[in-house]
Amino acid sequence: MWTRQYRNTHTGRLIVPGISALFLAYFGFHAYHGEFGIYSKYRFEARAVDLQARLTEIAAERSELERRVQLLHDGTLEKDMLDEQARRALNMSLGDEIIIMRSRPLN
Repeated sequence: MWTRQYRNTHTGRLIVPGISALFLAYFGFHAYHGEFGIYSKYRFEARAVDLQARLTEIAAERSELERRVQLLHDGTLEKDMLDEQARRALNMSLGDEIIIMRSRPLN
């Protein structure tokens, strides 16, 4: 009768902890660097701050434009505003006026 003899090896004891360590490392990496991970949360928060600042800037610009449009409505028509808009549209000025040209900042 044949009997098989196995040597006691310690490598069998390391298989389950090794696989568990790889499993935890994989999910730990993606919990930090993944699309919805911790690092992405900080990027989203920084972008939200930037977009909120841009929204505030655009809201201020809109309120300024609304104020200027309100000056052109019937009943509140101001001659200075009408004159300014007409000169700008026609690109004309009087002979005794000084014109300062300035470029608009690019956004």
